[in-house]
Amino acid sequence: MSPKALDRWEQRLIDLFEGHPYDMYDAALSDTVAKYPVDVQPFKDMIEGMRLDLRKSRYNSFDELYLYCYYVAGTVGLMSVPVMGISPDSKASTESVYNAALALGIANQLTNILRDVGEDARRGRIYLPQDELERAGLSDDDILRGKVTDKWRSFMKGQIKRARMFFDEAEKGVRELNSASRWPVWASLMLYRQILDAIEANDYNNFTKRAYVGKLKKLVSLPIAYGSALMGPSKLTQLVRR
Repeated sequence: MSPKALDRWEQRLIDLFEGHPYDMYDAALSDTVAKYPVDVQPFKDMIEGMRLDLRKSRYNSFDELYLYCYYVAGTVGLMSVPVMGISPDSKASTESVYNAALALGIANQLTNILRDVGEDARRGRIYLPQDELERAGLSDDDILRGKVTDKWRSFMKGQIKRARMFFDEAEKGVRELNSASRWPVWASLMLYRQILDAIEANDYNNFTKRAYVGKLKKLVSLPIAYGSALMGPSKLTQLVRR
Protein backbone atom coordinates (compact mmCIF):
# COMPACT_ATOMS: atom_id res chain seq x y z
CA MET A 1 0.00 0.00 0.00
CA SER A 2 1.55 3.30 -1.11
CA PRO A 3 1.18 6.71 0.59
CA LYS A 4 -0.84 7.95 -2.38
CA ALA A 5 -3.19 4.98 -2.12
CA LEU A 6 -3.76 5.75 1.57
CA ASP A 7 -4.46 9.38 0.68
CA ARG A 8 -7.11 8.18 -1.77
CA TRP A 9 -8.58 5.91 0.92
CA GLU A 10 -8.82 8.83 3.32
CA GLN A 11 -10.59 11.02 0.78
CA ARG A 12 -12.91 8.15 -0.04
CA LEU A 13 -13.63 7.78 3.67
CA ILE A 14 -14.48 11.47 4.01
CA ASP A 15 -16.78 11.27 0.99
CA LEU A 16 -18.47 8.20 2.45
CA PHE A 17 -19.19 9.95 5.74
CA GLU A 18 -20.62 12.87 3.78
CA GLY A 19 -23.04 10.52 2.06
CA HIS A 20 -21.18 9.91 -1.20
CA PRO A 21 -20.12 6.22 -1.30
CA TYR A 22 -18.03 4.99 -4.22
CA ASP A 23 -19.31 1.42 -4.46
CA MET A 24 -21.41 -1.24 -2.70
CA TYR A 25 -18.80 -1.75 0.04
CA ASP A 26 -18.76 1.94 0.81
CA ALA A 27 -22.55 1.92 0.72
CA ALA A 28 -22.65 -0.75 3.43
CA LEU A 29 -20.48 1.36 5.73
CA SER A 30 -22.39 4.48 4.76
CA ASP A 31 -25.59 2.76 5.86
CA THR A 32 -23.99 1.93 9.22
CA VAL A 33 -22.86 5.53 9.63
CA ALA A 34 -26.40 6.70 8.95
CA LYS A 35 -27.90 4.30 11.52
CA TYR A 36 -25.40 4.64 14.37
CA PRO A 37 -23.45 7.54 15.92
CA VAL A 38 -20.14 6.46 14.39
CA ASP A 39 -17.35 9.05 14.41
CA VAL A 40 -15.03 9.43 11.43
CA GLN A 41 -11.88 10.11 13.49
CA PRO A 42 -11.04 6.49 14.47
CA PHE A 43 -11.24 5.53 10.78
CA LYS A 44 -8.84 8.34 9.86
CA ASP A 45 -6.55 7.30 12.69
CA MET A 46 -6.46 3.71 11.43
CA ILE A 47 -5.28 4.97 8.05
CA GLU A 48 -2.63 6.98 9.91
CA GLY A 49 -1.48 3.71 11.48
CA MET A 50 -1.03 2.26 8.00
CA ARG A 51 1.06 5.29 7.08
CA LEU A 52 3.15 4.73 10.19
CA ASP A 53 3.86 1.14 9.11
CA LEU A 54 5.25 2.44 5.82
CA ARG A 55 7.89 4.61 7.46
CA LYS A 56 8.61 3.14 10.89
CA SER A 57 9.92 -0.26 11.98
CA ARG A 58 11.20 0.53 15.50
CA TYR A 59 9.60 2.12 18.56
CA ASN A 60 11.80 3.92 21.07
CA SER A 61 9.41 3.71 24.02
CA PHE A 62 6.11 2.23 25.09
CA ASP A 63 4.48 5.63 24.58
CA GLU A 64 5.39 5.39 20.89
CA LEU A 65 4.24 1.78 20.71
CA TYR A 66 0.99 2.61 22.49
CA LEU A 67 0.20 5.24 19.87
CA TYR A 68 0.82 2.70 17.11
CA CYS A 69 -1.41 0.16 18.88
CA TYR A 70 -4.11 2.81 19.18
CA TYR A 71 -3.92 3.59 15.48
CA VAL A 72 -4.13 0.01 14.24
CA ALA A 73 -6.32 -1.66 16.89
CA GLY A 74 -7.59 0.69 19.59
CA THR A 75 -9.52 2.47 16.86
CA VAL A 76 -11.50 -0.72 16.22
CA GLY A 77 -12.86 -0.58 19.76
CA LEU A 78 -13.92 3.03 19.31
CA MET A 79 -15.59 2.19 15.99
CA SER A 80 -17.46 -0.75 17.50
CA VAL A 81 -19.07 0.72 20.63
CA PRO A 82 -21.61 2.89 18.76
CA VAL A 83 -22.77 -0.18 16.81
CA MET A 84 -22.74 -2.64 19.71
CA GLY A 85 -24.43 -0.18 22.00
CA ILE A 86 -24.30 0.42 25.74
CA SER A 87 -26.84 -1.38 27.91
CA PRO A 88 -29.73 0.82 29.06
CA ASP A 89 -29.13 -0.65 32.54
CA SER A 90 -25.50 0.46 32.60
CA LYS A 91 -24.48 2.80 35.40
CA ALA A 92 -21.07 3.41 33.85
CA SER A 93 -20.16 6.61 32.07
CA THR A 94 -19.99 6.54 28.29
CA GLU A 95 -16.36 7.63 28.51
CA SER A 96 -15.44 4.64 30.69
CA VAL A 97 -17.03 2.21 28.23
CA TYR A 98 -15.10 3.74 25.34
CA ASN A 99 -11.90 3.63 27.40
CA ALA A 100 -12.47 -0.08 28.05
CA ALA A 101 -13.06 -0.71 24.34
CA LEU A 102 -9.84 1.13 23.59
CA ALA A 103 -8.04 -1.00 26.18
CA LEU A 104 -9.26 -4.20 24.52
CA GLY A 105 -7.92 -3.07 21.17
CA ILE A 106 -4.57 -2.19 22.75
CA ALA A 107 -4.45 -5.53 24.60
CA ASN A 108 -5.21 -7.50 21.45
CA GLN A 109 -2.54 -5.68 19.45
CA LEU A 110 0.08 -6.09 22.18
CA THR A 111 -0.76 -9.80 22.17
CA ASN A 112 -0.33 -9.94 18.39
CA ILE A 113 3.05 -8.25 18.75
CA LEU A 114 4.25 -10.64 21.46
CA ARG A 115 3.04 -13.66 19.49
CA ASP A 116 4.73 -12.55 16.26
CA VAL A 117 8.14 -11.33 17.50
CA GLY A 118 10.15 -13.78 15.40
CA GLU A 119 8.01 -13.43 12.29
CA ASP A 120 8.10 -9.62 12.45
CA ALA A 121 11.87 -9.58 13.04
CA ARG A 122 12.44 -11.65 9.91
CA ARG A 123 10.53 -8.95 8.04
CA GLY A 124 12.75 -6.25 9.49
CA ARG A 125 10.26 -5.02 12.09
CA ILE A 126 10.61 -5.01 15.86
CA TYR A 127 7.48 -3.81 17.63
CA LEU A 128 9.01 -3.75 21.11
CA PRO A 129 10.02 -0.69 23.16
CA GLN A 130 13.71 -0.13 22.45
CA ASP A 131 14.36 1.53 25.81
CA GLU A 132 12.88 -1.44 27.68
CA LEU A 133 14.93 -3.88 25.62
CA GLU A 134 18.06 -1.92 26.50
CA ARG A 135 17.22 -1.90 30.22
CA ALA A 136 16.77 -5.68 30.03
CA GLY A 137 20.23 -6.04 28.49
CA LEU A 138 18.79 -6.99 25.10
CA SER A 139 19.17 -5.61 21.59
CA ASP A 140 17.78 -6.06 18.11
CA ASP A 141 20.62 -8.52 17.44
CA ASP A 142 19.40 -10.74 20.28
CA ILE A 143 15.95 -10.82 18.74
CA LEU A 144 17.32 -11.55 15.28
CA ARG A 145 19.38 -14.43 16.71
CA GLY A 146 16.17 -15.79 18.21
CA LYS A 147 17.64 -17.46 21.25
CA VAL A 148 15.53 -17.76 24.41
CA THR A 149 17.63 -16.67 27.38
CA ASP A 150 16.88 -15.80 30.99
CA LYS A 151 17.05 -12.12 30.03
CA TRP A 152 14.48 -12.71 27.32
CA ARG A 153 12.18 -14.64 29.64
CA SER A 154 12.34 -11.86 32.21
CA PHE A 155 11.65 -9.23 29.56
CA MET A 156 8.71 -11.17 28.16
CA LYS A 157 7.17 -11.64 31.61
CA GLY A 158 6.99 -7.87 31.94
CA GLN A 159 5.48 -7.44 28.47
CA ILE A 160 2.85 -10.11 29.11
CA LYS A 161 1.99 -8.60 32.49
CA ARG A 162 1.32 -5.25 30.83
CA ALA A 163 -0.88 -6.80 28.14
CA ARG A 164 -2.90 -8.56 30.83
CA MET A 165 -3.40 -5.24 32.62
CA PHE A 166 -5.06 -3.89 29.48
CA PHE A 167 -7.28 -6.98 29.29
CA ASP A 168 -8.28 -6.40 32.93
CA GLU A 169 -9.19 -2.81 32.09
CA ALA A 170 -11.19 -3.99 29.08
CA GLU A 171 -13.28 -6.35 31.21
CA LYS A 172 -14.82 -3.40 33.01
CA GLY A 173 -16.51 -2.26 29.82
CA VAL A 174 -17.72 -5.57 28.39
CA ARG A 175 -20.42 -5.98 31.03
CA GLU A 176 -21.74 -2.51 30.15
CA LEU A 177 -22.48 -3.35 26.51
CA ASN A 178 -25.89 -4.34 25.22
CA SER A 179 -26.56 -7.96 26.10
CA ALA A 180 -26.58 -9.08 22.45
CA SER A 181 -23.09 -7.64 21.95
CA ARG A 182 -21.32 -9.07 24.98
CA TRP A 183 -20.75 -12.64 23.79
CA PRO A 184 -18.42 -11.97 20.83
CA VAL A 185 -16.48 -9.41 22.84
CA TRP A 186 -16.04 -11.80 25.77
CA ALA A 187 -14.95 -14.51 23.33
CA SER A 188 -12.36 -12.22 21.76
CA LEU A 189 -11.03 -11.19 25.16
CA MET A 190 -10.79 -14.74 26.46
CA LEU A 191 -9.18 -16.22 23.35
CA TYR A 192 -6.58 -13.49 23.06
CA ARG A 193 -5.72 -13.85 26.74
CA GLN A 194 -5.06 -17.52 26.08
CA ILE A 195 -2.49 -16.60 23.42
CA LEU A 196 -0.47 -15.01 26.23
CA ASP A 197 -0.84 -18.25 28.18
CA ALA A 198 0.43 -20.15 25.14
CA ILE A 199 3.52 -17.93 24.89
CA GLU A 200 4.31 -18.83 28.49
CA ALA A 201 3.67 -22.52 27.78
CA ASN A 202 6.19 -22.28 24.92
CA ASP A 203 8.80 -21.08 27.45
CA TYR A 204 8.65 -17.59 25.88
CA ASN A 205 9.93 -18.88 22.55
CA ASN A 206 8.08 -16.52 20.24
CA PHE A 207 10.99 -16.59 17.81
CA THR A 208 10.34 -19.97 16.19
CA LYS A 209 7.15 -21.19 17.90
CA ARG A 210 3.83 -19.57 17.12
CA ALA A 211 1.55 -19.42 20.16
CA TYR A 212 -2.03 -20.34 19.35
CA VAL A 213 -5.23 -21.49 21.01
CA GLY A 214 -6.18 -25.05 20.07
CA LYS A 215 -9.54 -25.94 18.61
CA LEU A 216 -10.70 -27.74 21.76
CA LYS A 217 -9.92 -24.76 23.97
CA LYS A 218 -11.77 -22.51 21.56
CA LEU A 219 -14.82 -24.77 21.67
CA VAL A 220 -14.71 -24.79 25.47
CA SER A 221 -14.23 -21.03 25.61
CA LEU A 222 -17.32 -20.13 23.59
CA PRO A 223 -19.94 -21.38 26.06
CA ILE A 224 -17.94 -19.90 28.94
CA ALA A 225 -17.88 -16.57 27.11
CA TYR A 226 -21.62 -16.90 26.57
CA GLY A 227 -22.14 -17.56 30.27
CA SER A 228 -20.01 -14.56 31.16
CA ALA A 229 -22.06 -12.44 28.76
CA LEU A 230 -25.26 -13.51 30.52
CA MET A 231 -24.03 -13.33 34.09
CA GLY A 232 -21.21 -10.85 33.94
CA PRO A 233 -17.67 -11.66 35.05
CA SER A 234 -17.42 -14.87 37.04
CA LYS A 235 -14.88 -17.40 38.15
CA LEU A 236 -15.88 -19.51 35.15
CA THR A 237 -13.62 -17.38 32.97
CA GLN A 238 -10.59 -18.64 34.90
CA LEU A 239 -11.15 -22.22 33.77
CA VAL A 240 -9.77 -21.86 30.26
CA ARG A 241 -6.86 -19.72 31.42
CA ARG A 242 -5.26 -22.60 33.30
